[in-house]
Amino acid sequence: MQSLNEILAAKAASVQRPEEAKQAINEAFAEIEAAGLVPGLEIGEKAPDFVLPNALGSKIRLSDRLAEGPVVVIFYRGSWCPYCNLELAAYQAVLHEFQEAGARLMAVSPQLPDDALSMQEKHDLAYDVLSDAEQEVMAAYRVKFELPEKIKPHLLDATAAALARQQPDGRWSLPVPATFVLDSTGIVRARHVTMNYRTRMEPGEALRAVREIRAAD
Repeated sequence: MQSLNEILAAKAASVQRPEEAKQAINEAFAEIEAAGLVPGLEIGEKAPDFVLPNALGSKIRLSDRLAEGPVVVIFYRGSWCPYCNLELAAYQAVLHEFQEAGARLMAVSPQLPDDALSMQEKHDLAYDVLSDAEQEVMAAYRVKFELPEKIKPHLLDATAAALARQQPDGRWSLPVPATFVLDSTGIVRARHVTMNYRTRMEPGEALRAVREIRAAD
């Protein structure tokens, strides 16, 4: 069976985009990462609590989920991102294993609840899909960045249209794809944060971290 990152690599290889565009985006994102603009929460740090609406508009609080056990918080860019679609579907495929380990999954994006609902329905996601439209949680977790102007002409039309609808003020900001595994006290025990949006934390890695947390309880 292919790993998530093998699937993502195959997807990346299939994308038809001019080399100039690929280079511009890769260089801009590498500069953001090198400058330390989106470091994310560190291991051992306490994750900020938050309340966000789910795909149906109900308010979901992180601390309520933590009261039930470990939580895996996944920041994704949006339903327009094929890599995010593959990531969330991969976590759904092994959701039963997280549930058996007593853990919850929470996926967070800056999209509105209607878009979160579309994502949830498309992949039949049975975990929390939350809307951080004000991007306050993204900022608190230090994963929010603004797209550089120089790469906007290189975005795919569908991506630009989705961002324009989501943020009509023209200041397009996103979360760097990130995953944090939290113990029941909210402490970060494992993390994956990188501007290379074509890679993500493997579900198996997150599951191992959850099981280690449970074994130490």
